[in-house]
Amino acid sequence: MTFRVTTRQQPTSADLEGTIYILDGGTGDRAEVWPALGFNCYQWKTNQSGQVLDLLYADPQLFDNGRPTRSGIPILFPFPNRIRDGRFAWSGQSYQLPLNDSTRKNAAHGFVCRRPWRVVDQGTDAASAWLTGEFQASKDNPDEHPLWPADYVLRVTYRLQAGRLRIEADVINPDRVPLPFGLGYHPYFKLPFAPGGTADDCLIQVPANSFWVLEESVPTGEQHPVDAARDFTRPRPFAGVSVDDVLTDLHGSGFGWPVPLRWNGTLWQGKHELRVFSSEDFREMVVFTPPHRQAFCLEPYTCPTDAINLQASGLDVGWKTLPPGGRWSSVVELAV
Repeated sequence: MTFRVTTRQQPTSADLEGTIYILDGGTGDRAEVWPALGFNCYQWKTNQSGQVLDLLYADPQLFDNGRPTRSGIPILFPFPNRIRDGRFAWSGQSYQLPLNDSTRKNAAHGFVCRRPWRVVDQGTDAASAWLTGEFQASKDNPDEHPLWPADYVLRVTYRLQAGRLRIEADVINPDRVPLPFGLGYHPYFKLPFAPGGTADDCLIQVPANSFWVLEESVPTGEQHPVDAARDFTRPRPFAGVSVDDVLTDLHGSGFGWPVPLRWNGTLWQGKHELRVFSSEDFREMVVFTPPHRQAFCLEPYTCPTDAINLQASGLDVGWKTLPPGGRWSSVVELAV
């Protein structure tokens, strides 16, 4: 395979710069990334035994003022999902975030998925093509920078390989005070993703033993063993599945190359399997059925919804804090 990185200009009615970066493997492996829309990888295709699999759902109105969190792989940072009432306290200071979820009651999905990113690196080698984007609060989002306790740099690399798409992230604290954060990805996996078949024929599996009890989409702090509606420990057909839940207590087996990753979930269509792997720090998996039912979301998170407030109540939720000058790295890999 001969990998390359190219660009094209996409007409858009949104007030966003339309440069699209294309990672191409030359034989059907292809990914498209829109830096101006939160560095969203909204298309990923791969060739398997002569069949081109189209793996990510993109809103038909994506380039016509489409919502950044409804297509491709939205990046959720410095917090994934919601913060209750948009309020939290940190180091003795109270913060109020914009109430921008669908109910207008909570803050949702962080800041970086709705803002343009800067492309800082790109390249190819014999086995891959990659594109790296960077977002710094004080530089790229100065209006909202005061809404978070510290400045931050998030650097993400999409690395296209044969049958794989790796998402490599580095969080850096350039500030003089500790940086609190959580990271999540919200991929919309297209169903069906292979020629022929229907979405209802696809199967879902997630090796999660427990779920967070939610009230109005926000955890109460309780966890229960998975019940019939939320039990994906064995493959389940997509037909009839309608969920929006935070699963936890993941027990997937390891996957050792090139760094130890854990299996977090699988989508099947016939003989094809789309698997989600991640670093151990991704403790939660959100499962979500979009209303249009043309996709299913398997969302790896480092922490549950409203983690900053759950931690303040004394729960161990995976909420992270970086010291000044600190760095944290992670990998999520999608593999066919």
